[in-house]
Amino acid sequence: MDISPAPSLGPTHPVRAPMSRLTRARAFIAARHWTFFAGTLIFLAVVLMVILAPLVAPYPPGAQDLLSRLQPPNHEHWLGTDHLGRDVFSRVLVGGQFSVIIAAISVVLSVVVGTLIGVLSGRIGGLFDELVMRTVDLLISVPDVVIAIFLVAVFGPGYVTLVISLTIVGWTPYARLARGLSMSINAQEFIRAAEVLGSTRRFVIFRHIIPNTVRPIAAVSFLRFGHKLITVGSLSFLGLGVQPPQPDWALMLADAQPYLERAPLLMIAPGIMIFLAALSVTWVGHGLDIDTREPGEH
Repeated sequence: MDISPAPSLGPTHPVRAPMSRLTRARAFIAARHWTFFAGTLIFLAVVLMVILAPLVAPYPPGAQDLLSRLQPPNHEHWLGTDHLGRDVFSRVLVGGQFSVIIAAISVVLSVVVGTLIGVLSGRIGGLFDELVMRTVDLLISVPDVVIAIFLVAVFGPGYVTLVISLTIVGWTPYARLARGLSMSINAQEFIRAAEVLGSTRRFVIFRHIIPNTVRPIAAVSFLRFGHKLITVGSLSFLGLGVQPPQPDWALMLADAQPYLERAPLLMIAPGIMIFLAALSVTWVGHGLDIDTREPGEH
């Protein structure tokens, strides 16, 4: 009986077990910079403040007391009062509601619209792709604020007009990114396999393409959220966004200009809040954009 060993089939390599969700979560956390966690904490604090502001504000944000106008910080008014005797601390707490909510809604709508248009453009191609890209190039060539100011000036200030205007000017970056990702994913073998098995175009788009675009688009959406927040503030500062007597950080900046030397805290407090909100989402967006894949992992 021949008991010689079987012929070697060449060098063998250990089979890597798929990473569990816990392992992936640990790898994700380990790869983050400290700014990601700091930005997340600040962003959650801003969101919590926006939600709880009406409950924790010590005074109604619109309550006036002309006898107590322009007071410095004291035990009754922690950040002092403005030129109409309104509590600055209460107005800072409530003032973020409108800017943050408007920016968040416009970003969500821009992501949905831009991603769908971009994925369809990359998937369909041809004349549709050409029309979409030329439209994107046209809108990107003009600053967002200019287009938003034009639309708000034509249709009048208001929450709905502001959200629609920001969405119209905000979907283009997501469309361009989604198109590039879609074209890259379309070249993958699993897309061809799905097509060979008879999968419909809708199934391929919503089951394979869009889920693979979530992470980079989420990173960009956080980065763009800060930009939207600044745009909303700019429009409100110019009188085209949130209208008085609603408290708003940008409106507080505009109202505080004549009293900058006498009461600088009137401008410092809302300015710091705008800065922290924009900085936090920028840090989160940069943190999400870090590639955590291990060498050789695809």
